Amino acid sequence: MDVPWLLQSKLYLKITGIPHLRENTNMPITSDVVEDIIRKNHIFNNVTLASRPCIIKVSPKSDMAIVWINIWDIQSSSKAKGLINRCFNIGRFITTVCGANMNSGILQCKNCWKWGHATFSCRI
Repeated sequence: MDVPWLLQSKLYLKITGIPHLRENTNMPITSDVVEDIIRKNHIFNNVTLASRPCIIKVSPKSDMAIVWINIWDIQSSSKAKGLINRCFNIGRFITTVCGANMNSGILQCKNCWKWGHATFSCRI
């Protein structure tokens, strides 16, 4: 039984172990690709994203990324509890879903609107 939308709240999760580049390409992974992966993976059945995934490269020299997702869940957090500490594969990589706080400390530039740096350090 689905709970009406008004009785749901956003819960914040992060997915670690995701490659920053798409397999066999030099193109970075995008929100659309992550949404497609989530839609096709059985552990995310009955899970609805509350917003587009946010992808941040772990470090300038790393080939890995962290993805923050927001999901709609009921007050008991049953959907999030079913996802936290679950692993799934993306190609040859094993990823893990972790709990996250509402304010994960991710910076968003007010100049270029990209994630991962503050306005004062924007290079545009």
